[in-house]
Amino acid sequence: MELMIVDPRALKENPDQMRRSKSSPQADALLLASIKAVGIVQPPVILPARDGGNGYVIHFGHRRVAQAIAADLAEIRALVADSDADHDAMRALVENVAREPLNPVDLWRSIERLVALGWTEESIALALALPVRQVRKLRLLANVLPAMLDQMAKGDMPGEPQLRVIAAASIDEQSEVWKKYKPRKADPQVSWHDVARALMKTRMYARHASFDDELATAYGIAWVEDLFAPADEDSRYTTAVEAFLGAQNEWMTNHLPKRGTVIEVNELGQPKLPPKAERVWGKPGKSDCTGWYLDRDGQIQSVAYRVPQVKKAKDKAGETEEAAAETTAKPRPDVTRKGMEMIGDLRTDALHEALARAPIEDDTLLALLVLAFAGQNVSIASGNADGYAQISRHAARLIGEDGKLAFGRDTLQQVARVTLMDVLSCRENRSDSGVASRIAGDAIGADTFLPNMATDDFLSCLSRAAIEAVCKDASVLPRQRVKDTRTALVQHYAENRFLHRAALFAPAPDKIAAWADKHGRAEDDEESGADALNESDEAEAVQPADGYAEAAE
Repeated sequence: MELMIVDPRALKENPDQMRRSKSSPQADALLLASIKAVGIVQPPVILPARDGGNGYVIHFGHRRVAQAIAADLAEIRALVADSDADHDAMRALVENVAREPLNPVDLWRSIERLVALGWTEESIALALALPVRQVRKLRLLANVLPAMLDQMAKGDMPGEPQLRVIAAASIDEQSEVWKKYKPRKADPQVSWHDVARALMKTRMYARHASFDDELATAYGIAWVEDLFAPADEDSRYTTAVEAFLGAQNEWMTNHLPKRGTVIEVNELGQPKLPPKAERVWGKPGKSDCTGWYLDRDGQIQSVAYRVPQVKKAKDKAGETEEAAAETTAKPRPDVTRKGMEMIGDLRTDALHEALARAPIEDDTLLALLVLAFAGQNVSIASGNADGYAQISRHAARLIGEDGKLAFGRDTLQQVARVTLMDVLSCRENRSDSGVASRIAGDAIGADTFLPNMATDDFLSCLSRAAIEAVCKDASVLPRQRVKDTRTALVQHYAENRFLHRAALFAPAPDKIAAWADKHGRAEDDEESGADALNESDEAEAVQPADGYAEAAE
């Protein structure tokens, strides 16, 4: 290079200069003040005119030359360089970027010029100290309509979300939308939000896909990387919504679990369960069903539910035969119906007397309690899979071959546990045992078996105030949107367990007091078995009934 003194007014503008958009007035005023104070520290670079004339063309430093003229400088120093299109393009870009950031459109045009000269994206990123992803993101402007680029070069830039949508649309689609939203004399600013909304397409992301690449190829799905998305997530997507959903449905059909079905969703994106089915919010049972469905993002979700068993009605032929059998004449039984009723009354009184006064071991007493639940006069709306308690199948394990109670301690405990499981329920339906089940759960520490409730399904059931209270207890900062706050809570409790206070078993003291008052001792307890039991406690020894005493004599 050669240093020479030139008149800044004699230098010609470069028609292919790097910075096409105007710099900010503040930057120009700062540069002018600096030149007036200390002059031009870094001389601009000029090239001999290519038309064979004696003039020079500004290569780097258009702003310095312009501000030198504004400062009324008669002469300035300049460096005369040899023309080298390849290296000069990179020098010009680095020179401009170092002094003041270029408009994104100017930066994109400079990058495209370097790519045309053989520079790779990696080498450009290294020279400009930019991530390779940022260089690729800027190159997406090549997909933007030239008329939109000209508007952006004037400083009217869309936001990154809008630019992402615009760059993903075809030129024809952009052209049609631009006709409607291009700037007018009355309104020179473009509503990029409206432009992006008109070009918006539904995206299905690869991170939500359960199918593999082979099935994606079969459905003609080509993934496109969203360079505007965070770099640490899989941002590949496709706008072929029907193909994506078809591949997801085929994968679901081929990988359904046992007792699994594909179910539909309603207009709100919620699963539609079969008729009379009840959703299972806790741990599914062996007889429960699993429904797979696609949410609004195209992601496969599952829901557990149970369908109550329907008792089969007898057919007409069976009813006819049964009616005929009843009308057939039968011989008179040894004991008439009235006699059996009398026997039933006598047995009941004797059974109650024995339960109140006879000595009963603890294990036998627990077995009798199970037998009582298995009685045909007991109907229990159970919280198990089919909705009906079948205590008889548990009580049968306590009966020996001779028809009498015969059991081991382990068997008795197992039967007692499964009986209580069939009877006690906290479900919000007809099987709800009420306060009794909660007292029982609190007594055996059932809170420790509750699952983590920090899920989007449960947190969506809480009000904003309740969610903010949870955030306060967990030291989580609430977000502006409730949805984002729920997501933050789910992430916070990913490794821990969250239990909402409303889910704990221990009832409030006032509820227990009200329940005890309502179901306390009745006014006619003097005639009830409770007094008989109290009397037996006061007696020194239990005396057998009179009938038994006479038989013994």
